Amino acid sequence: MISKLIYNIFDTDIGYSFRKSKIAILATIVFLIIVLASLFASIVAPYNPFDPASISLMDAFTPPAWSDGGNSNFILGTDQQGRDMFSTMIYGSRISLTVGFASIIFALILGVSLGVTSGYLGGRYEIIVMRFTDVQLTIPSILMALLVDGIARGFISKSLHNDMAIYVLILAIGISEWPQFARFTRAATLVEKNKEYILASKIIGLSNIVIMFKHILPNILRPVLVISTIGLSQAIITESTLSFLGVGFPPTNPSLGTLIRFGNNFLFSGEWWITFFPAIFLVVLAFSINLLGDWMRDALNPKLKAR
Repeated sequence: MISKLIYNIFDTDIGYSFRKSKIAILATIVFLIIVLASLFASIVAPYNPFDPASISLMDAFTPPAWSDGGNSNFILGTDQQGRDMFSTMIYGSRISLTVGFASIIFALILGVSLGVTSGYLGGRYEIIVMRFTDVQLTIPSILMALLVDGIARGFISKSLHNDMAIYVLILAIGISEWPQFARFTRAATLVEKNKEYILASKIIGLSNIVIMFKHILPNILRPVLVISTIGLSQAIITESTLSFLGVGFPPTNPSLGTLIRFGNNFLFSGEWWITFFPAIFLVVLAFSINLLGDWMRDALNPKLKAR
């Protein structure tokens, strides 16, 4: 059953395009390795960086295994608390990926809903949504995320904010990313709502909700998937930036951005590996997602298929 499903997927035009693109295959393999490693971190990682029993301050600032003074038990060295860098990066990637996926799903649902409804219904509702979208697009996403996080800190205590850091970040990043979904889906809806199948749906008496989300939405999903893929990379980078600035995850539950911030404090002391490896890990993760998004953009573009 599973093998037949995989065969059917690869037997399509998109599957053929994927098989012919070595870059897409490589990017997918790298991305899947990172995702699977983060999901099964307790199995893949040699140590649990959140377990005090597995951490010793005597192992702090141990260089990578191939360097002078290195230890074969810590392949990529340890940080200032004696935590294994390899294990900490795997657990940190789990946090970054969770925030990235959750925030982009939140932005997708909010942006697509507002874009489709405003494009189809029109009138004052469309004007209000689009003007609000235009205003938000003038504000860089990182500044909008900082604003939302600052408002959240003003309403909840510091201890509660640390416990709810993941939800605050998801909300902050999601609110900063939804306008791009809204603008695209609104433009696509304006094109689709004048086509014959939509007019036929109106004639037979289908409700606006059914027309918008059962007939229009499926026909504009392909480009939305491309935007979502590239947006996932942007969401992960935004989360890492917020954590690097100290407004993301607390030190007790570090993401990739938090690890880079820790390492930056010791960069000029000779402990380069504490910031270098998390930074390279983040670049590889974001780059693989962007390459996958570029392939999806070309594979799902009907104009390129016609050439």
